[in-house]
Amino acid sequence: MERPVTSRWPILKYESGRLQEKEDEVADEFPLTIRVDGEEFATIVCSPSDLEDMIIGFLASEGMIRTMEDIAKLSLDEARGFADVQLAAAQNTGKDWYNKRFIGSCCGKSRQFYFHNDARTAKTVMSRTTITPEQCLALMRGLQHASSDFRNTGGVHNAALCTTEELLTARTDIGRHNALDKLYGHCLRHRIPLKGKVLVFSGRVSSEVLLKTAKIGVGILLSKSAPTQLALQLASDLGITVIGFIRGDSFNVYTHPERLSTV
Repeated sequence: MERPVTSRWPILKYESGRLQEKEDEVADEFPLTIRVDGEEFATIVCSPSDLEDMIIGFLASEGMIRTMEDIAKLSLDEARGFADVQLAAAQNTGKDWYNKRFIGSCCGKSRQFYFHNDARTAKTVMSRTTITPEQCLALMRGLQHASSDFRNTGGVHNAALCTTEELLTARTDIGRHNALDKLYGHCLRHRIPLKGKVLVFSGRVSSEVLLKTAKIGVGILLSKSAPTQLALQLASDLGITVIGFIRGDSFNVYTHPERLSTV
């Protein structure tokens, strides 16, 4: 049974000149320490839901694994906040290598900002999928309709894997990047093909979010919020269409507009 991702908290509510005792719904935070082959690899502060999906997606995003076959055993102790992952084959590099900067010789391209694991795992997306303006707006409405935890707390992010026609599955987390890792892990666990898929996202498109999109291998990223300049440089380099500020009946196309079909 999934743990709830929100809690009730007593508050004083000031409204129309009066203070009243009420309860508010707030987002939970849960620290999870991941150990790989007995060595502490990372501690992630996250929402306490879909934790196995997040662990798998995070390790894939970091380049530790590629498929589920790379994991020999995964055990989760939620009471203590630990996850232990035993890999099928020993790693040749220590955890410190994954956080080292990689300075590429790519003539000023934004890939010089990658860490070593990003240089290995963030690949150019060659998707030929196209999407219409009406589909962009409809998918964002679908994400917002499915986001009850956000409506109740205002304190979480949501991400969904979609076709151009419909939402397939959505994940929630206090961290933008965690929500994407949960989607990635779900796809790996259930061997969901990612060709032709679209990501719909509630948060700001940072460089980290863009890199995770590239690692997942999806060519169209739709967001309710704004992108950063570095994220757009990376999107241009990696072949990802970024469409942001999807609100009401409008949006901005920032990169690779050839995937937006107006026919």
